[in-house]
Amino acid sequence: MTNPATNPARTDPAAPASSSSAPAFRAAWTRDWPAYFDAVAGKPPRETLVRALDLFDADLSFDAQTAQAVDIGCGEGRDTMELLRRGWSVLAIDGHPDAIRRLVLRQDLAPTPRLRMQLAELEALELPRVRLVNASFTLPFCRPDAFDRLWRTIVDAIEPGGRFAGQLFGDRDTWASLPDRSHQTGEEAERLLKGFELERFDEDEHDAADAEGQDKHWHVFHVVARKCA
Repeated sequence: MTNPATNPARTDPAAPASSSSAPAFRAAWTRDWPAYFDAVAGKPPRETLVRALDLFDADLSFDAQTAQAVDIGCGEGRDTMELLRRGWSVLAIDGHPDAIRRLVLRQDLAPTPRLRMQLAELEALELPRVRLVNASFTLPFCRPDAFDRLWRTIVDAIEPGGRFAGQLFGDRDTWASLPDRSHQTGEEAERLLKGFELERFDEDEHDAADAEGQDKHWHVFHVVARKCA
């Protein structure tokens, strides 16, 4: 496990000094991630991850005991725990030390050599070769000037026949107006996935509250994609 003390997260000058009382909508706007982690604690794994895992399990030649996954933006561990439950080995990555702390302290996490943890920024991510890259509601928080590099890193990490599961945010999302976020049009999202078989590509656009009840406009692409051989 990477020692957070030797790999500190980037300091965001827009972040508030204290996160103890900040609502979750500010987590997306100011990267007040501890407040967001509080708001989503105990939630089930994301549907895109579950779909990808079910597709792997449907392949009779697949053995989860030998499979490795990366969970980018692992947060408090909702997806990481599902991967472990299904027998995968997982590298759980987050850019905020509180995420790693919360994952370590989970009461339902038994000691296991199948889990490694790493504190790393999206903009400087390096990944091993794996069968699955999971990035649930994470990639939009990469700075636009570093997104192409991040996406190439993800694509190169996925083995032929492996999968990507996660979300891209559309250009009509409320948060698309923030200059440090990465958003795509539908055509841009499809171009990113060239070389993949799209097993799920759902464009979801609606008005709804976020995790803390704050209204916003959502424009999200839910993706499960298999890398072509």
